[in-house]
Amino acid sequence: MDHLSLIHKPIRKELEDFVSFFNNALSHNDGLLSQVLEHIRNRGGKRMRPILILLITKSFGSVTSVAQHAAVGLELLHTASLVHDDVVDESGERRGQASVNASYNNKVAVLVGDYILSTALLNMALTDASDIVRDLAELGRTLSNGEILQLTNISNSRISEEVYFQVIRQKTAALFESCAVIGAKAGGAETQLIEEARIFGRNIGIIFQIRDDIFDYFDSKEIGKPTGNDMAEGKLTLPVIYALNSTKDEEMLSLARKVKARNVSSAEIARLVAFTKANGGIEYAEQRMEECRRLAIDFIEKRVGDSDLQAALTAYVNFIIDRKN
Repeated sequence: MDHLSLIHKPIRKELEDFVSFFNNALSHNDGLLSQVLEHIRNRGGKRMRPILILLITKSFGSVTSVAQHAAVGLELLHTASLVHDDVVDESGERRGQASVNASYNNKVAVLVGDYILSTALLNMALTDASDIVRDLAELGRTLSNGEILQLTNISNSRISEEVYFQVIRQKTAALFESCAVIGAKAGGAETQLIEEARIFGRNIGIIFQIRDDIFDYFDSKEIGKPTGNDMAEGKLTLPVIYALNSTKDEEMLSLARKVKARNVSSAEIARLVAFTKANGGIEYAEQRMEECRRLAIDFIEKRVGDSDLQAALTAYVNFIIDRKN
């Protein structure tokens, strides 16, 4: 059985219900808004974040309307953040499909993102669980802070692994962390278990972002972005940070500073990519993923009793590492 089949097995009915609730929340009857929301719905995706909420909830209790509204709310918040991020990054594509700002314009994208964010808040309110509402509100603040930190880091002359992890904890990792926390709370877990779930989710989020970063060093149509795209946007990710700091190569450090200054050519990016591969950057990033994987599996083995859910969560972690896009 493949990873996704194992992941879906214990929550098949709950996931079907989620998709129905989510599509209903992301629908409208009127004109332009209806068109744009349909454009976003068609993007689909594997729903990895709400799946994590459902799996964690079911590991410690049953999936009630609280978990479903929370899952819809969090996925809508994530969707709104992607719509807004594409405007900030001036992105023309999102996972191989034209972005909202490219298909329409920036004004439409910002307004639709705001509409989706408001719908997320409405769904969280429907949980009638003030601590879960608070978690989502804090997540929104953390994601925004992470984006601002990333922008300021571009102009920072330091090439720091510490800053890299600070950024991804407040961006990608924060989403998965919130999924695990909200799932544990919706499942009725005790405080200590909720905090362990938080760390579990954070480790999954770190794995997810490192895998995303590794993609940028290889050309693939499945990924939907060209090699070196992060560097073209002024971002230095873990593989190149490691290669630069371990070799102290002055020529490559000079190119890295040009990346941060957004003053680098495609040929220079190609040289940095090749340098990273030749100096262990990819292997180091994979090693860091493996460290997080071991911690995540340890949580599953110690805290999840049901064999199907244990298998599903293990497959979830392995899927995040093994995924191709």
